[in-house]
Amino acid sequence: MVETMVVVERGDELGEGYRRRVTEVYVRSFAADFVAFSRDTGKLADAFEHMLLLDRFYVALVDGEPAGLASLTEGDQTLFAPRWREIRRHLGLARGLLGYAVIRRWFMRPSDGARPGLAEIGFVATEPAYQGRGVATALLRHLLALPGYREYVLEDIKDTNAPALGLYAKLGFTVYKRRRVRFARRAGFTELVSMRLVPPGRSGHGEAPPD
Repeated sequence: MVETMVVVERGDELGEGYRRRVTEVYVRSFAADFVAFSRDTGKLADAFEHMLLLDRFYVALVDGEPAGLASLTEGDQTLFAPRWREIRRHLGLARGLLGYAVIRRWFMRPSDGARPGLAEIGFVATEPAYQGRGVATALLRHLLALPGYREYVLEDIKDTNAPALGLYAKLGFTVYKRRRVRFARRAGFTELVSMRLVPPGRSGHGEAPPD
């Protein structure tokens, strides 16, 4: 099998010309979480395009096209800057209000236990056409090689997401917290799993972990 060449860039370094395509990867990858707002991923992209803080997202490119993404935050940093009027314009009053409230409540909360040197990785996603080609692995290895972090966490992974949990474990992440969900049968999963990685030999500003 020919190895896929994956280039990882921070979203803001790619520029605003990539904003729409990055947003489309985001909404397609997490469409199941947004069905209460709309099942139309194009409409969701219209509503959410403005709010992504591109400097907090890293994008995997294959032949110049976004093939996957992941976020990285520290401390009280957030990933989004939603504007109520823009979301309402595309989703309508009721669903727009719901979407705005959910984004602010669930996706803009500060990380628990934030401290210097701790980075939270989130929204790891690969476009279906590129799955199984090392895109997510390339993204995560890039993030783990960034200087300045001594510890990484991945919060609230669905326990049914076996491929993601397997990949994270392969890279050295271990489970440190499990949280049972209410209405598990309706939700389709039982627990939200959180994982942690402290790269070997990382101290002070740290050194890049081995490949």
